Amino acid sequence: MSWDFFVPVCTGDLVKSGGINQYVVQDVVSPKQLPASLSRFKAALRSQGPLCILEHFDTCYSVLQHCNSVELGVKEDTLELLVQVVNGLAATLPALLMATSVSAAERKEKLNAVKMSVFLICKLTETLEVFSCRQSIVTAPGKGGKKGKAGGEGLMQWDTEREKVLQALVQLLQLDIRSLWNLSLVEEEFVSCVTCCCYKVLENPTISHVKSKPTRDCIIHLLGVLIKKYNHLLGASVKVIQLLQHFEQLSSVFAQAVSVWSTEYGVRSIIGEVIREIGQKSSEELAREGSGVKAFSTFLSELSGLVPELMIPNISVLITHLEGESHTMRVAVCEVLGDILVRVLCGDGLDESGKADRDRFFDTLQEHLHDTHSHVRARVLQVYTRIVNSKALPLCKYSEVMELAVGRLMDKSINAVKSAIQLLAAFIAHNPYSCKLSSADLKIPLEKETVKLREMKEKLEGKAPVAVIKASELWAAMEPELLITVGTELEPSSDTEKDQQEDENDQDVEEEKVAEDDRSTAVMIAQYLRVNKYRNAVRLCIKAHSCFPESERFASLSTVTPETLMETLALIFKGSDEDAAELSQNLPPTPQKEGEKEGEDGELKKQEMLVQYLKDTETFALLVERAISVINTMLYMKTTSVVQEAVQFCVTVCEFSVANSVSGVRKMLPLVWSTDTAIKDAVVQAYRRLYLNPQGDNIRMKAHTLVDSLSELMVDASLGTIQCLEEIVQEFFGGGSNLQSTVVQVLWERFTGKRETSGLNRRAAVLLLGMATRAEREVVLSNLDTLCSVALGEKVTEDFLLARDTVITICSITDHIRQSKGAPFRLPQDHQLFTCLTQALAEGVVMEDPYWQGFMEQAVRLIYFLAESPDQLCSRLVQRSARLLLDQIAEGGEVNKDSGQTQDGSQESSEQGEQVNCVCLAQLLALSGCVAFWQVSHLERSVSAELRRRRGETEEREEKEKVPSSKAKQSANESAMEEELGLMGASAEDTEAELIRKICETELLADENLLCAFLPLLVKVCSSPGRYSHPQLTTAACLALSQYMMISPSVCQENIRLIFTVLERSTLPVVRANALIALGDLTVRFPNILEPWTQNLYARLSDEVPSVRQTAVTVLTQLVLKDVLKVKGQVSEVAVLLIDPESHITSLALNFFNELATKDNAIYNLLPDIISRLSDPERGMSSEDFNTIMKQLFSYITKERQTESLVEKLCQRFRTAKTERQWCDLATSLSLLSMCERGFKRLQECWECYSDKLTEPGVYQPLLSITAKLRRGAKALFKAQVDEFEKRLTAVHTRGLENVESPEMDEENQKQGSSEKTVTRTPLPTRGRTRSKRGQVKPSSSSHGDESFVTPQKSRKSKKPQITFSSDEEEDEEDAVMAESETPKVTTPISRTSRRARLRN
Repeated sequence: MSWDFFVPVCTGDLVKSGGINQYVVQDVVSPKQLPASLSRFKAALRSQGPLCILEHFDTCYSVLQHCNSVELGVKEDTLELLVQVVNGLAATLPALLMATSVSAAERKEKLNAVKMSVFLICKLTETLEVFSCRQSIVTAPGKGGKKGKAGGEGLMQWDTEREKVLQALVQLLQLDIRSLWNLSLVEEEFVSCVTCCCYKVLENPTISHVKSKPTRDCIIHLLGVLIKKYNHLLGASVKVIQLLQHFEQLSSVFAQAVSVWSTEYGVRSIIGEVIREIGQKSSEELAREGSGVKAFSTFLSELSGLVPELMIPNISVLITHLEGESHTMRVAVCEVLGDILVRVLCGDGLDESGKADRDRFFDTLQEHLHDTHSHVRARVLQVYTRIVNSKALPLCKYSEVMELAVGRLMDKSINAVKSAIQLLAAFIAHNPYSCKLSSADLKIPLEKETVKLREMKEKLEGKAPVAVIKASELWAAMEPELLITVGTELEPSSDTEKDQQEDENDQDVEEEKVAEDDRSTAVMIAQYLRVNKYRNAVRLCIKAHSCFPESERFASLSTVTPETLMETLALIFKGSDEDAAELSQNLPPTPQKEGEKEGEDGELKKQEMLVQYLKDTETFALLVERAISVINTMLYMKTTSVVQEAVQFCVTVCEFSVANSVSGVRKMLPLVWSTDTAIKDAVVQAYRRLYLNPQGDNIRMKAHTLVDSLSELMVDASLGTIQCLEEIVQEFFGGGSNLQSTVVQVLWERFTGKRETSGLNRRAAVLLLGMATRAEREVVLSNLDTLCSVALGEKVTEDFLLARDTVITICSITDHIRQSKGAPFRLPQDHQLFTCLTQALAEGVVMEDPYWQGFMEQAVRLIYFLAESPDQLCSRLVQRSARLLLDQIAEGGEVNKDSGQTQDGSQESSEQGEQVNCVCLAQLLALSGCVAFWQVSHLERSVSAELRRRRGETEEREEKEKVPSSKAKQSANESAMEEELGLMGASAEDTEAELIRKICETELLADENLLCAFLPLLVKVCSSPGRYSHPQLTTAACLALSQYMMISPSVCQENIRLIFTVLERSTLPVVRANALIALGDLTVRFPNILEPWTQNLYARLSDEVPSVRQTAVTVLTQLVLKDVLKVKGQVSEVAVLLIDPESHITSLALNFFNELATKDNAIYNLLPDIISRLSDPERGMSSEDFNTIMKQLFSYITKERQTESLVEKLCQRFRTAKTERQWCDLATSLSLLSMCERGFKRLQECWECYSDKLTEPGVYQPLLSITAKLRRGAKALFKAQVDEFEKRLTAVHTRGLENVESPEMDEENQKQGSSEKTVTRTPLPTRGRTRSKRGQVKPSSSSHGDESFVTPQKSRKSKKPQITFSSDEEEDEEDAVMAESETPKVTTPISRTSRRARLRN
């Protein structure tokens, strides 16, 4: 073979004449002749094998040249043949490569065949890949989801063929074919040909799909072979970066590829090359869109998850991106750090370098918990969650990270808040401290162990050895004094001193005896020096020289001078450490003491560790409790996902018995009524997990556990909590659990007392039975006798609470009956249940039990729901109760011990001599009011429903009896009959409603009716609080009177002034609160009567007692949101509650405005009037409070048109504002608006309204802040307008309106430097002057309109008379009622709704 094949850069280069011995295509076959040529190629392949490609290369090349014109089948056939050629070469080459000697011609022949086949198959694959992508785009599924037939089949077929091509190339290139080239240097064009094919396939959008996994794996392995054997490392790293920039879907593909190349193929440097390329990207480049930063981020995150240990050597390159502008890259680097910390730098086996890296990485992550971008903060919190769940967080970091996570709960980003909640839940679930976290329980053990540690330290300090001081330090300290002693010994100054020395010599003779040798003598000298016996040491030293003249220690004392003596002493003393050490070695050891010391040290360390553990646990528990208080407030946020996370957190903390965890569980209970299905399901699942999936060895143990947990939840629970819990328990009993029957049995055992239990648990058991009854009413219906005998029998007066809860449980069986269409289920009057109830109620009237009234209200309700002719039963009950009270009076009665006051107690006679117990009378009045209320309810609900049911049955029966004469006549009159029947139905309903109304108005309070007897007494007690001052009596009378007023409009009209007098003048907060609730109900029932009194209801919003304010805002919220009351300017009183000192009242007011904002333009229409009322000088509200209220109210203004209109309205108010404070409030209100361009334009147009007020800082600063807000993100033209307006504001503020016309004129005057200035004064508004400009109000003929800032109101000419309650001395009882002139008149008629509509409501 005389030629060589060179892989061309461009396909067309092969037809051009090349260099010497270079292969050139001779014959390009036309498309028509290609099928025949391919047949010859196929035959040659069958006969000659893969080397036939050398002869038929031109045929395959022709297919490439005419790829756009030849049929798809020709290209597929060519590809199939080329795959066979490559597979054939892969099968035959191993024998050639393993041969010891190969001729040059054979080697060249095989090399050319390899090059030709690889070139052709790669180029044809690229061509078919491009064609396949086009087809997939053209035949993409539309809205119907149908795909083109041909395109879909071709695409699926190509996926299979493409995989075969890649597998063939992998098999060929895995062989060591480099030996076919000279010096084993594979040309770059050959490698590029294969890699270009691979990268072209990777550009397919579907390559990351699951179905493309085989193709993906083949490409990864093919590129791995090329990188390892064919020097494609640098090319691959560059190509990875390029493709990531343009194809985001390749991030996960290349992450997998790089991990395979670095592990399976051992090319670890590829990670360094790729990360270095990413690290060299500048932050400015990455901050631009389209820079591939998202793909880079995903690539790094997934790569670190696959090979985290290989990321550590290159992490320094990535750390620089944490300071860059791209938040996406910051997220990626933080996730890389997280993967390294979770999988590499964790555990106790780290060396010092690893620990240093770990701490540095944790510090970096902590810094980015405060990142400027919310997405980074959220992802770092998620990284920490993964670390905590993997138990890779060091114990020393727990409290620090926990505190940061609690701080993130206040983040503005919802995602950050959710991630913080998840992290805190992970901390609790994986905490290393305790399964039960309660700071209160930990406080006592911590104090006890701390005291113990302190005692151990004090004990050890008492035994501690004296600190060892070096001999040189002691010598330096004693040297001055010793020098004086030496001088004194060598030069005695007088005879007296000599005598003293001789006396001392006689005393110390024994001490100064020289030892046996010089060493012992030196030790004695040193000991003298240590105990400060300097004179003895000096004398012994002088004697030692004479005893041991040859000793080196005392050799310098041949001439005794102070210098030589000091040198000898210094030598002896400083060298005594070694001697002492030698001496100490000769001493016997004391192992027992040393062992005791080591044991004490070990105990001390253990105690220190225990105290530190308790401190860390307490710190952790306190942080958890702090987090609970914050997260509990998030249960009612508007964001569903945050609420779900908060619910899950509450479940987690409850499972770990954290202090106050039950508060969150109870607080989330009302969410079972949420309209959001996701939130409701989350709460139901949470309660199932906590309470309805008990643990136990058997079913009975599980049932006991379930009942215990539910009973604990119901202890001290409010009525609302019980109602919410009822919804969940009902789902449990209706869900078909195998625990149901056992749970019911346990509940009956507790209720009946078969098992000893507390009164609270008995009450919880009977309430739970009532909840179970809603799912299966036979639970209670079949056991009525048991309920009556246990709770309502002879011992009923001992526990009215148990009796009340039992009545509530029995009431639950009526709910099912009332929903049925059949005849209502009622029990006869002589049933044991009613006998027990009437007996207990009547006896309770003359008792002073505080729980009787709650029992009475539920019992009367049950009688009207379940008894036949309940009115007769209750009539006898009231008569019997009154008779018992009269008997008590007749027997002498009992003086009221609380107040010492007596009242006339006869209901039917007015004998003045008899006395009655106030509490008993109050209970009788409460019973009468309750009966009156339920009698009206019985008529309008039960009786009315029964009349409709009977009428319906009658009509159905008549219809069946009617037989039409003929079908034709029936069809002809069908429409007329339907119309007639419809009219008849409506007429019948009106007749029934009129009947009920007539009974209420005329019969219920007729003279012969028992209820009528109590009404005068109620009015007398309510109107004379001076005489009837007992709190319980007053409360009961007022409540009963309001219930009587529900009977008819006439009773309501007669007593409305009295009830409002009580509302305003009563000294008892409970009476005022009850009156508010009653008036709310009366407003719904008789709106025309109550409408003039609306302002009196709003007045209670400023009551001095928080409970009354709370009741007032709750009642008014219901009335306003249900459109019973018209929203007027009095809403400003609700706005004031936004700054109420009581947080629960503030939340109620906030809820009011949140709901009001859902109504169209409601708050927008009210805002000007609210501002006028709140900024009224007479109110005296502070600026801070005004700003707080307005900030909340203006947050509801979101529409540009509303903002524009409010700007104009507020600017016009500047003209009528009189005081500087009002100007400031208006300016502040303007600054709180979300100003837009249209609003700013309107602000400029209204310049004349406020320009003369700009000298005031309180007006200037808010308006200046508007320009600062508008400048953010504004376009250049608009920004210039804002800057010009700001200059104008500043000029007027600094020099006054009279001295400034405009900034331009001011600049011209400054340039001219003239002393005279042309001033054009802005015309000020004159009083009484009319203006025709839009939005301005024409003043009235009187000057009052311009003088007052508040909204003008109609003035009342008649002076309001003073109203007082009657005192004990005064007998005029009518003074307590408002005068007739004081009664508001009806100004706005309200249409009365139909009786049926009211009943439905």
